Parts: sequence; C-alpha cells; structure tokens
Amino acid sequence: QGQLRESGGRLVPAGGSLRLSCVGSDRTFGDMAMAWFRQAPGKEREFVAWISWSGGATYYAESVKGRSTIFRVNAKMLMFLDLSMLKTEDTAVYYCAAGYFSGSYDDLGDYDYWGQGTQVTVSS
Repeated sequence: QGQLRESGGRLVPAGGSLRLSCVGSDRTFGDMAMAWFRQAPGKEREFVAWISWSGGATYYAESVKGRSTIFRVNAKMLMFLDLSMLKTEDTAVYYCAAGYFSGSYDDLGDYDYWGQGTQVTVSS
C-alpha cells in the first residue's frame, strides 16, 4: 500500500489532451517495469501502455497507439502518460502499476503494485 499514487485525471473535452502522473517509491522504481491500465464502468481493467525499467522500451495498446506517450524519470520516481485526441471511450479510471517484466505487457497478474487510480472523463 502507498507504493504508487496517480494524479492528473480530470474532465476533458473530446479532442483534448492531458498528462497523468504516477509517483512511486524506492520499491517500485529502479528495476521494475511499469504500466498504465484503465477501467471503465462495467468493464474489465484493460492495458494501456508499458515502459521498461530503464525507459528505453515502450509498448502501447492499439486503442491509444499514436496518440499517447509513456515515459518515466527514475531519479524522481515519476512516471507519466500523455494522452491526446481524447475520445469519450477513453473515459475510465486510470491506474499505474509496477512489476518485474515476465514477457507479458497486459497481464494484470504480472504487476505487484497498483495505485488507487485517477478518474479521466472525456465529454462529447
């Protein structure tokens, strides 16, 4: 608990952009891969983006590819997700997660630490 904390979620008009932030701890930064997931009402949590422990490799879900950027600043224990050209279907609670990479980007079970989430609402 308390290892990850997200912020930056807000109400945004469709077509807009925002930056989500995730602050971690010594335990979650340094040698763990990190990712963003999201969960819309009534739906399962789904993978959004992944970044390696060094930040040198990234991977995106098709739904956000080309309009999102994940990056991290390990020295400050911060990870970010920039989202642009937002759509109403991007509305969800966004979670950051950390875990040791095992070959899967989108398996929730591969992540040991989760934040509490931050709400993103895209209005039409």
